[in-house]
Amino acid sequence: MAVLIVATWAALLTYLLAYYEPDWHTPWPYLLALVQTHLYTGLFITAHDAMHGVVSSNRRLNNTLGTVAALLFAYNWFPRLLPRHHAHHRHVATPDDPDFHDGKHPSFVLWLLRFARNYITVWQVLLMAATFNVLKLFFPAANVIAFWMLPSVLATVQLFYFGTYLPHRGEHAPDNVHKSRSQLPHHVWAFVSCYFFGYHYEHHDQPYLPWWRLWRAKQA
Repeated sequence: MAVLIVATWAALLTYLLAYYEPDWHTPWPYLLALVQTHLYTGLFITAHDAMHGVVSSNRRLNNTLGTVAALLFAYNWFPRLLPRHHAHHRHVATPDDPDFHDGKHPSFVLWLLRFARNYITVWQVLLMAATFNVLKLFFPAANVIAFWMLPSVLATVQLFYFGTYLPHRGEHAPDNVHKSRSQLPHHVWAFVSCYFFGYHYEHHDQPYLPWWRLWRAKQA
């Protein structure tokens, strides 16, 4: 599944940059940008599953695939993400949770800014800028922005909204040990919105499940 997501992302991006001539007066380029956003989200979900060691039973292969998927998503660095994500699981919705708000500013925008500050580095921004300037030498700048740069930003917001903000906002019942909630069991929407990551309580309860098995846990 990991190889399929990476290969599909790469194949579609190659087509969109090298061969596609968008007509911005039609809905198609915007729909394709959303498809590419979904595939970007898939890259991060693949890296996320690798953090839990469920992409491959071979640890070296698991970490290699996780590293590749993370790098393709705006130059995220897997070894840096790994301890932070496990800190999130150990200290969910506490001051030691790097994904959580600061306790004073739980609004969507301020929480998103804190989330971005915790995960996006200056090096990533510089590498993205450098890559953009290289890509636009070979491909139309509008295509690079619409199908390479913008989808990575939209996917970041998508991951935060469905994978952090909605599951962990507000108060949780005292017996909710994972301080998480899940979206309603609509599997098609759950996949489209964030690769079943909206079934977040199930993920925290069974982190050894890959993303494509979370819907079964929700049904159980």
